[in-house]
Amino acid sequence: MGYATFKYKACICFTRLTFFLPSAKLTASMPNDGRSRTLLWILIGGGVFVLFLLAVFSLVYYTVRSQQGSTEIVRQGTGGKIAVVDLEGVILTPKIVKDLKKFADDDSIKAIILHINTPGGGAAASEEIYQTVRRIRDDKKKKIVASIESVGASGGYYVASATNKIFADGASVVGSIGVIMEWYNYADLIKWAKLKNIVIKTGEFKDTGNPARDITPAERAYLEAMAQNMLGQFVHAVADGRGLNQDQVQAIADGRVWTGQQAKELKLVDELGDFEAAVKDTAKTVGIKGEPTLVRPEKERRSILDLLFGDASDLWPDPGKLLEKNVGFYYLWK
Repeated sequence: MGYATFKYKACICFTRLTFFLPSAKLTASMPNDGRSRTLLWILIGGGVFVLFLLAVFSLVYYTVRSQQGSTEIVRQGTGGKIAVVDLEGVILTPKIVKDLKKFADDDSIKAIILHINTPGGGAAASEEIYQTVRRIRDDKKKKIVASIESVGASGGYYVASATNKIFADGASVVGSIGVIMEWYNYADLIKWAKLKNIVIKTGEFKDTGNPARDITPAERAYLEAMAQNMLGQFVHAVADGRGLNQDQVQAIADGRVWTGQQAKELKLVDELGDFEAAVKDTAKTVGIKGEPTLVRPEKERRSILDLLFGDASDLWPDPGKLLEKNVGFYYLWK
């Protein structure tokens, strides 16, 4: 074979090989592409199936949860049921009203004990709880008793005064009948920083309590009049709830607190005793024989499903509250 012939045949072989290799590569890659598509569909189908199972599980979870009782037994006894509602911490909202109403409408609940450990709080919130307690006592005719633990002051005592009977430990802090209003004034800080507070208002008292400037004599008189009006409401509520003369209550409505023992002498408390004493006495009063069964509102339990599907807005800061700087009136012991 000559060199020219060899070169010609080599070119033909190379050309055929060049056309063959892409086809071979394509043929070899087809099984891989097919496997990739199959795997992709498996993943998509599996994901949809998992989401379906999660949705079904969530539906069952919330259905079962909604069907569960709204109370939990904290002490199983042989006698009738007594509900225990805790009023603790600073009163910012009348959130326990819902539980009080629920127990008031439940015929299986023979009485309600309001377990109090609070220095008070918002004036309006305290009054709303007070009115609910009064309706349970007077309209529903259901026994409702207050048991003051460490502190039952100001708004806490305001609420307690509406019950049928008040128990307190001898060393409990009770009273503080009065109204308080306070805020920080940073007018000097603004002057130091050479900042200006610009306010456009439609009336003299529209920005009363503005912390960026000093309060005027007229504004002070205006706020003091409001505080006195609220104090009058407080005094009237205590006198009416406790069956006392309004002048008697007015004479001690200077914001002071007393021990449970002193409060009993002032007729602000009926009996000295702890929570167990209140339970025992209440059970006897409503005719429960044997050890009463104590129930409380079921505590809200958060799960991952609550965060995923429920309303978790209370877990995050409220921009409105973060920006809020308004002054307020409080039945609060400080």
